[in-house]
Amino acid sequence: MSVSTDDDKATAEKPGGGDVPEGSEAAAAESAGTEADTAADTEAADTEAGGDDDRPTARTWRRPVLRGALAAAFVVLLAAVGFLGWKLWQDDQVTRAGEQAQATAVQYAQILTSIDSAKVDENFDAVLDGATGEFKDMYSKSSVELRQLLIDNKAAAHGVVVESAVQSASKDKVVVLLFVDQSVSNSAVPDPRIDRSRIKMTMEYVDGRWRASKVELP
Repeated sequence: MSVSTDDDKATAEKPGGGDVPEGSEAAAAESAGTEADTAADTEAADTEAGGDDDRPTARTWRRPVLRGALAAAFVVLLAAVGFLGWKLWQDDQVTRAGEQAQATAVQYAQILTSIDSAKVDENFDAVLDGATGEFKDMYSKSSVELRQLLIDNKAAAHGVVVESAVQSASKDKVVVLLFVDQSVSNSAVPDPRIDRSRIKMTMEYVDGRWRASKVELP
């Protein structure tokens, strides 16, 4: 007759004894692998997040630099436009000065080359009114002798400007070239003859008017 012990009862209560099934080991290994992968993914995500945190800082630094460069370029552009506008304005001023001085020179050349012995004083006054500087001084001195000579010879002349051009110009000084046909007669030669001459006239802007400061016959 056999006697059962406590160990035998414990063994009988645990089916299969103390061995762990193979399926349980595989499940445990798979679970451990999944946890490791999850940890790796989390670490990688944290690393990427850290890298992303650096990017806004770099962009934030670049923005002021870009704004500064754009502002500098804009200032340079404004300066260039301003200079160009000033240059165009200057050119326009010189062009207008040349046109005005040329028109005045044409009128003055006709006054200068026209004379009537019966109106000598009026003619001289008109010439002096449009003159200035060197030419005015020279004409004032010579007109005293010229006046009596014109009266004695009953001289008459009428000048017409047939062509003119601006040789050089600034805002207050313009040189004009003029081609003049002058009809001349006197007591010795009553029939008028045509004299053609070339006049180089320097015009200066004085007291709000264009006046002749120099007259040459080149």
